[in-house]
Amino acid sequence: MKVFQTNEIRNIALIGGAKSGKTTLAETMLFEGGVINRRGSVDDKNTLSDYRPIELERQNSVSATVLFTLFNDKKINIIDAPGFDDFIGEVISGLHVADTAVMTVNAQNGVEVGTEITWRHTDRLEKPVILVVNHLDVELANFDETVRQLKQQFGNYVTVVQYPVNQGNGFNTIIDLLKMKMYKYPADGGKPEVLDIPAEEKDKAEEMHAALIEELASKDEALMEEFFDKETLTEEQINQAMQIGLKTRGMFPVMCTCSKNNIGVSRFLEFISNSVPAPDEMPGVKTTDGKVLTCKASDPTSLFVFKTSIEAHLGEVSFFKVYAGELTEGQDMINANRNTKERISQLFVMNGKNREKVEKFVAGDIGATIKLKNTFTNNTLNSLKNPDDIIESITYPNPKFRVAVKAKNANDDEKIGAVLNDLAKMDPTLIFGYSKELKQMILQGQGELHLNLMKWHLENIEQIEVDYLAPRIQYRETITKSAKSSYRHKKQSGGAGQFGEVFMMIQPYKEGMADQKEYSIRSRETVDLEWGGKLIMNSCIVGGAIDTRFMPAIMKGVMEKMEEGPLTGSYARDIVFNVYDGKMHPVDSNEISFKLAGRHAFKDAFKNAGPKILEPIYDVEVIVPEDKMGEVMTDLQGRRALIMGMDSEGNYQKIKAKVPLAEMNRYSTALSSLTSGRATYDMTFAEYVQVPSDIQDKLLKVYEAEEQEED
Repeated sequence: MKVFQTNEIRNIALIGGAKSGKTTLAETMLFEGGVINRRGSVDDKNTLSDYRPIELERQNSVSATVLFTLFNDKKINIIDAPGFDDFIGEVISGLHVADTAVMTVNAQNGVEVGTEITWRHTDRLEKPVILVVNHLDVELANFDETVRQLKQQFGNYVTVVQYPVNQGNGFNTIIDLLKMKMYKYPADGGKPEVLDIPAEEKDKAEEMHAALIEELASKDEALMEEFFDKETLTEEQINQAMQIGLKTRGMFPVMCTCSKNNIGVSRFLEFISNSVPAPDEMPGVKTTDGKVLTCKASDPTSLFVFKTSIEAHLGEVSFFKVYAGELTEGQDMINANRNTKERISQLFVMNGKNREKVEKFVAGDIGATIKLKNTFTNNTLNSLKNPDDIIESITYPNPKFRVAVKAKNANDDEKIGAVLNDLAKMDPTLIFGYSKELKQMILQGQGELHLNLMKWHLENIEQIEVDYLAPRIQYRETITKSAKSSYRHKKQSGGAGQFGEVFMMIQPYKEGMADQKEYSIRSRETVDLEWGGKLIMNSCIVGGAIDTRFMPAIMKGVMEKMEEGPLTGSYARDIVFNVYDGKMHPVDSNEISFKLAGRHAFKDAFKNAGPKILEPIYDVEVIVPEDKMGEVMTDLQGRRALIMGMDSEGNYQKIKAKVPLAEMNRYSTALSSLTSGRATYDMTFAEYVQVPSDIQDKLLKVYEAEEQEED
């Protein structure tokens, strides 16, 4: 393959709702570009894009696929992204490196959930958008209604540049308002007849064309003057104005296709090659130190890894975009994030699982390499001339759904960990780890479907049977008042015995609190607990009742009980304990004796100090259509939510609430059911607060029952 220069490259991400035809459109684009000789289909399970076993079984994309086609001497890199919100991380990764988003819309269904959700990300990332109304051949296709919905949802910058003549069964004809020609396609698609617009369509087309040209001219002052002077624009000026409109998100052109029958696709490719900005015509990407890389081939090399996957016969594949300079085989690079060296052994262009070896990539291009030792998604690789540039990372949404994973065969636990860690490398929205606190393997992702596919992978690819369980909650324990206790540990079993006695007063800790006045504090040790909060030990011993060498043992005993709280076994926090008296034995006292005495004294005092269970509270933001506000609010209130406020966000409402984590189990599924999948949400940890007394009573009973079962 030839080396394409920056101005010969176009980078697009295919996004949109599930079943809107993204994969079929990608397949047809490759066919029209001559990259493949025969078009596959989703139904026949032989497309280049959906090739993974789970995609073949489900017949929809679950991972973004990197592809390319050729048209008019341009290389068009295509990232075919999934349509379900559970795989939104793949969409975000693709949009991050694409210069333009192509959003497919089903002509029968109009604006769907996936359309709305993916649009928000194009808006946040300020990406140009081309709207492709697809499936115009189906009986209930309604182009005008689809455009009306698009304008209603996304504003008047939605601009028709093509419209269908005979949508529905037998669709084969498009009026192109840029070329002012009619494109009539043969029954099986392909190369169209380019005809003059017939008389019955001429008035409509000329009226729409005039409005379009005026709209395009308004994007540039010089073009506006030209338009006023000549009342029209040349084809070159139209392409220039369209490019300006796209770059500034001042125009979202609407095009027509039936990708299944290869109708409108060649003209769509022509539009991309003529009007979509090249990488160096787009705003540059920022580095963490404020530098901007603008895809100049003359600059020192910088590339960004936006996706990692494991492919059969290749192993780990790293997909990247070159943001500056040129990349060649054998080039030595520096991983700026990890300060490690990498050598680029081989370079490929990818079309799904197919690959073609190349020798060089130029700034703006997208490619792949293998056998990187210590480079992962969100890492920047630089030449030795600019080792410190770090391109800003992709920001992924917080997890929304969590489960505890348990192998049906306990011997598989270690293997599960290795597999899920590998999957998390490939999917940054997947978070996995063992919780020492909960004593569970916790898997977190974007939704129930997301995590169910991980289960499918474990059971079908790795042959490991697993169960998904409700994860435990990270409760905390604390006290609300002072209490005293003492404990004597005494043990005699021949020879040296064990003896230690500790008198203790405990208090709730609060920032800025005054010291207790009952006992004089001789020394203090403060521990910032790794799970949050503090533990403070005040030694108030006088007269040598307990030797100072035993104080660390007392602290150790208390810490052990802090790690396994007296109420539910959860971590305890925010406590001051004062050791004010005790007894020693000249022979039998030792560290273990005082550790046990301190542990038991603390436990006894804790239970008399108004103990309380704290629960984690999360800040939850729900973006919901206005007509679904009532159902969502009612559901949140049933989850003990405290509504903090509401804001408008476009055509949506944003509900802000504080919700206990214990009430968020399976919320993504419930929200989807309530809103037909039209709402989305985000959640971040906020604070710990006391649980209501009735819930504390239930938690204590559950813990007591579990303790009895273990005994």
